[in-house]
Amino acid sequence: MLLDSNLIIYAARPEHEALRDFIAREVPCVSVISKVETLGYHGLGENEKRFLQEFFDAADVLSASQSMIDAAIRLRQQRRMSLGDALIAGTALSHGLPLATHNTEDFAWIEELEVVDPLANQS
Repeated sequence: MLLDSNLIIYAARPEHEALRDFIAREVPCVSVISKVETLGYHGLGENEKRFLQEFFDAADVLSASQSMIDAAIRLRQQRRMSLGDALIAGTALSHGLPLATHNTEDFAWIEELEVVDPLANQS
């Protein structure tokens, strides 16, 4: 399973203990794109930076590959989508992984991509 950037950000918040449990149980991979998106955010506080750095140090971070880039290009040729979303989806597709995200609508149109929302049943 590939974890989308938005879930990494949510997991840093104290109210999302169930999401942290899901991540610990599923041991998902993350894309190097998520590392750039989350750690590169200019408004991070020191505690958030520390949490994210520790998270990525422990995570299985998947590097960019030609197959990921090719998949992202193909997706963007089919439909308008952000570069980050295309690269994340391309990473999942090139590794044959389902994508865990809270932004399921952004990816629902990609027929060959399994999309799950671990926050869907949380209050």
